[in-house]
Amino acid sequence: MSAQLFADRTLHCSFCGRPETEVSKVVAGPGVYICDGCVRLCGDILARPAAPGETPEVPVSETMTDDEILELLPRIASVSAQVDASLQTWVDRLRARGVPWARIGAALGVARQSAWQKFSGQA
Repeated sequence: MSAQLFADRTLHCSFCGRPETEVSKVVAGPGVYICDGCVRLCGDILARPAAPGETPEVPVSETMTDDEILELLPRIASVSAQVDASLQTWVDRLRARGVPWARIGAALGVARQSAWQKFSGQA
C-alpha cells in the first residue's frame, strides 16, 4: 500500500524520521510508519518497568541543545507531510465512493465546509 500512496516519495519512520532507504523494514499503519530499529527500541522500553508519573517523550527535549532540536524540526515536518498526504488519500477514496463532505467532516471533528476546504483541492 505504501508504494501506491507515495510512489514519488520516500517513506520516513514516523518516530525517528529515518528514510526507508536507511532501514531494513518499515511497518505501515494508518498514516504512520515505524522502522525496525524503532520497533526494537519500543520493545526494549516496554520490557522495562514504567517509572511512576513518567510522561513518554523521545527524545527528552530538556536534555537536547537548541541545535539538536533545530535539527529535529525538518524530520518532524517530513513525517507531518507524510501523514497529511496519507489522510488526503483516504479522503479521496471516500469521495470516490460518494461519501458526502458532511460525513467526512464529522469523522474528522470539523464542519463539512472545513473538510471540503482542506481536502477538495478547490478552495
